[in-house]
Amino acid sequence: QVQLVESGGGLVQAGGSLRLSCAASGRTFSSYVMGWFRQAPGKEREFVATINRSGTITRHADSVKGRFTISRDNAKNTVYLQMNSLNPEDTALYYCAAGDALVTSTLQYDYWGQGTQVTISS
Repeated sequence: QVQLVESGGGLVQAGGSLRLSCAASGRTFSSYVMGWFRQAPGKEREFVATINRSGTITRHADSVKGRFTISRDNAKNTVYLQMNSLNPEDTALYYCAAGDALVTSTLQYDYWGQGTQVTISS
């Protein structure tokens, strides 16, 4: 089992940047594929990005491609989401998740954090 704790959310103006972090504890962090998801009020949770165990392969949703970058540091048991050129449509509760496959479906991730709120003002 792994425990996940997100941090780094906040309120920023449109065009700004944030870096989210997700610290993992428990079983070996490097044995998990890691993902970031987000959920806006009244909407379903959606895929943002995912990264393989070694950090060499990533996938990003089309809506964030070129603006967001997922990365991980297995020595620090942490996965990151660098978010640039933020806009109000990025406002959501952002979750990190751990799973076994480099996929976009929430159903394929076994462990979830509590989320960190990101709010973008126009």
